[in-house]
Amino acid sequence: MTQRLDHQSIAPEGMRSLGGVYMYVNKSGLPHELIDLVYLRVSQINGCAYCVAAHSRDLLKAGVPPVKLMMLNAWHEADMVFSARERAALQWAESLTRVSETGAPQADYDAMSEYFTERERVDLTLAVGLINTYNRLAIAFRKTPEVAMPG
Repeated sequence: MTQRLDHQSIAPEGMRSLGGVYMYVNKSGLPHELIDLVYLRVSQINGCAYCVAAHSRDLLKAGVPPVKLMMLNAWHEADMVFSARERAALQWAESLTRVSETGAPQADYDAMSEYFTERERVDLTLAVGLINTYNRLAIAFRKTPEVAMPG
């Protein structure tokens, strides 16, 4: 896959603005592991190879067990691996990522509300919107994943 253009160098102001939201989310108080799990799951749904590679690498570097990453795509069936709070966040992330299909159902919002304060709900929703934007940029402009290939 060949990169179409370098959106970061062409629109640095726009990318810095997104970076500001990224920094806000990182400082929001939500656990970094939770944020990165949400980023990774949304990137899996969207098929963004660049972001899947980046967030998998970040989670592994942070000491998240590889089995947790392997089970992320099937988190609905892996309640022994994911906490109730993580499952609520992942469900909300999936609902918002597929919002044209789901309409962000009340049941998903209510489930998230059990585990997150109002502020955390806003911050989590910002995180989901942000990674969806980053996915669309990476996919649209064919940003090449940074992965180390064996051999």
